[in-house]
Amino acid sequence: MQKKFFFLSYILFSLFSFGQKQDSISLKNGIDKPSMLPIHHFGLFSARINQNFKVRTPEKTTVIFSLSSANTFHPFVEMYLPKDEATRNQLREQIWFNRNFYRDQQSTPAEYENIIIDAVFKNFRIDFNTKIAKNHEIGITLRSYLVTKGKYPFSFFTSDETIEWFHSNIAGGEDPFGRKYYGLNQVHVRYQDRNGKKLELKDGQFIFAGIEVNHFYYPNFIKLKKRNISVNFGSHLGINTSKENPSIDFGFSGNIVKKWILKNTNEIRTAFGTAILTRNIINFKENVQLGNNKYLGSFEAMLEYTKYTRKGNYHSISANYQIQTSFSKQDEANYYQLVGKWQEIHSGWQNGFEKLYDYQSAWSWIYTYGRKNYNFSIYLKEDLSLNNSPDVQTGISLKIPISNK
Repeated sequence: MQKKFFFLSYILFSLFSFGQKQDSISLKNGIDKPSMLPIHHFGLFSARINQNFKVRTPEKTTVIFSLSSANTFHPFVEMYLPKDEATRNQLREQIWFNRNFYRDQQSTPAEYENIIIDAVFKNFRIDFNTKIAKNHEIGITLRSYLVTKGKYPFSFFTSDETIEWFHSNIAGGEDPFGRKYYGLNQVHVRYQDRNGKKLELKDGQFIFAGIEVNHFYYPNFIKLKKRNISVNFGSHLGINTSKENPSIDFGFSGNIVKKWILKNTNEIRTAFGTAILTRNIINFKENVQLGNNKYLGSFEAMLEYTKYTRKGNYHSISANYQIQTSFSKQDEANYYQLVGKWQEIHSGWQNGFEKLYDYQSAWSWIYTYGRKNYNFSIYLKEDLSLNNSPDVQTGISLKIPISNK
């Protein structure tokens, strides 16, 4: 997966080298990009960095209201991690589904975890952004979640019925991951970490997950501006407020955007950004351990086409690719033992833990209608790598101005 970072970076940097016209203040402030962070069952308890593909500070103070819905399913699975280094080395020589070392804690001491995730999560997000100085912007985000069964009509695209209809009639086969085995439209969210701490969520439970403070700096690089290239740098503070993970996260990001003006005044933009987040730099209690990888790195790339109307409004369509490093340290996947209902669930019974050691990646497709300082966006996200975290995600957002500069 790391090769994808370098490959995409190379392609985008190559594209950026072909700029001609000097940029002017256009109707659009860079690329329209609502928050499309995957609603991962661990990620919802922590801050994560939403890459910023704007090219300048906002002309007016704005508020963005966002609603997204995601279906996540992982059958019940248990994990044993041997404490003895010699046992770990023996297991490294075996493929994961042939490992069978655990007997009991006396003869084969091991760390133990279990997990089951089955729910549709709704994300409610409010983003407030304003200019605080020349080339400086501050953003404040409130994020919250609702745990649901995902029934019609409130979760049409992300419901179990829609996903399993797609599997049965178009691709995937009958019940390929065991949703029907456990029953459709259910909420089962339970996790026990290796320290014995437990997380459990119920249907209808509302979670106020945290507050994020984001600062962006837009440097004025004249040579880049002449090539219609803009960059910005961000610093990010996350204050997590859930009872499972009261803590503080901190990180940095960097983004670059390139614009081409077409003969008909329509526009094409490309962008990419990278970020690093340090999780739980401060814990306010002994929290549930939501993966043991302290640092989350991420990469995001985007391509957008914009068509302007005679009235000066615009329509844009875009594709977005996101990838994030694993929630748990990948070396543990070389020696863990997973136990689940593999006979009943023939595909993906191990995903609950296996995917915590994989990079999380997804593609999104976005449509935006906009006017100056206003826009409305809808998107569809699909992981395409079958990691089911989440499987399918949809979202809408509305940006409105609330004051002058």
